Formats: sequence, C-alpha cells, structure tokens
Amino acid sequence: MFAMRLLSGGADTGLLWILWVLLGLFALSAAVGWLSSLRKPEQAGAESEAALPVAGDDLVLIEGIGPKVAKVLGRAGICTFEDLAGAKKADVQKILDQAGLQMMDPAGWIDQAKLAAKGDWDAFEKLKGSLKGGRKGK
Repeated sequence: MFAMRLLSGGADTGLLWILWVLLGLFALSAAVGWLSSLRKPEQAGAESEAALPVAGDDLVLIEGIGPKVAKVLGRAGICTFEDLAGAKKADVQKILDQAGLQMMDPAGWIDQAKLAAKGDWDAFEKLKGSLKGGRKGK
C-alpha cells in the first residue's frame, strides 16, 4: 500500500528513491541466488564422484562389510577381493579407525576375501556361514 502511494506520487516522493533501492537490492539478491543455484549441482557432482569407490568387486558380499564400510575401503583404495586379501589387518583397522568405525574387526574379512579372490565360492560360503558380523561365532 505504501509502495503504491509512493509510485503514484500521492505521498512524499522524496522517499521514492528508498523504494527503488530496496527493489534493486531484491532483484540483485534474487539474481545472485539463481546463479549460485546453477553452480551447486556441478560442484556436488564432482564431490560425489570423488567420494565413490573405483569400480571393483562387491565387498558387501563379505560377512561384516556393509555399504558404508565398502565406501570407506573403496576411498582407501581397497576395491576388490584381491585388494582386501592382500591387505594387512592393521592397515585395514587403521582405515576403519580414521573413519570412526573402531568397533569393526577386519580379520574375518581378509580370510573371506582370500577365498573370494581365488574364486573358491563353496569355501567362501562355508566360512561366511560360520561368521557373525565378520567374526567367528562362539
């Protein structure tokens, strides 16, 4: 209402410049917001691609490894059963600790990965069945 009176000249036109400044600031902020929203998908795409592990074996097949752990291992360069089979338990544990996954025990994972890397799926399934969370059942 106030803006309409200013524009029609019915009120103090000395304040008209305030309306134009506010309108200009609004238009500028809308343009900046629109331009910044156009740039975010490109940046997010680059970040999410960098976060994805390199294509390899499905480490989630190993008892005790879920999608989150598989991503952590993939970012550390362990993407295949062979990579995991050749890794040292202490090195894998360090990767897990740095990711905040201290309660994990990779010893059973490495044994499973050795069988999977050889393609000995019968022994793999037998070992996997005897584990719970990647650890030997008691």
